[in-house]
Amino acid sequence: MPSTTLHYIYDPFCGWCYAASPLLAAAQEISGLQITLHGGGMMSGANRQQVTPQLRSYVMQHDATIARMTGQPFGNDYFNGLLQDQDAVFDSSPPITAILAANALGSRGLDLLKRIQSAHYVAGRRIADYRVLQELAAEIGLDSVAFRREFDTVSGAATERHIAASRQYLQKVGGSGFPTLVLETDGKFELLDFGTWLGNPQGFSQNLKDTLLPVAPVAKAGGFSCTAAGCNLPD
Repeated sequence: MPSTTLHYIYDPFCGWCYAASPLLAAAQEISGLQITLHGGGMMSGANRQQVTPQLRSYVMQHDATIARMTGQPFGNDYFNGLLQDQDAVFDSSPPITAILAANALGSRGLDLLKRIQSAHYVAGRRIADYRVLQELAAEIGLDSVAFRREFDTVSGAATERHIAASRQYLQKVGGSGFPTLVLETDGKFELLDFGTWLGNPQGFSQNLKDTLLPVAPVAKAGGFSCTAAGCNLPD
């Protein structure tokens, strides 16, 4: 089998990345397929956002569409807790740092991302807070001392470099926002139309298996993405 990697350009606060989470879980089960995470920092730095009524109204319209299309759960503690908490700040850098730390501890980054997404969208927890991130890391079995060490190592400049590299990679492959999925086989890159498979992770997994040998060109995903400027709703 050719060397094959699924590149996942994501952001922890991207609703469409949460919509795609079951697809990534299915891809994890494919033998021989490597998955590489690229955290895009949609709400990092100057794009950090404090929760406001306007932000709540904006994200809820996308969340409703995601729930309808995919069956992904959204909790009352998220809608009527976190999204009502105007002291909360959405900052992508700390959870991306946590995911980098988890990757350093046995390639557990995708597992932690899924746990972070559930904590945010279902439990309404502040996933930009280190204390919360450490608890979530412990819940997936990571040692707290080792996690703190790796988190401190990659926090700050290293995370910023990772985010910058992820954005450059997004431009290189012609992606329009988060999430972007790219299949790399022996140095050849193809954008995957993940929107076709939202709500159908088994179909997505089978499609990946069918296209691994050889990799067939697929259409660029359209309509299901987020950027720092906002998220798109499908036509």
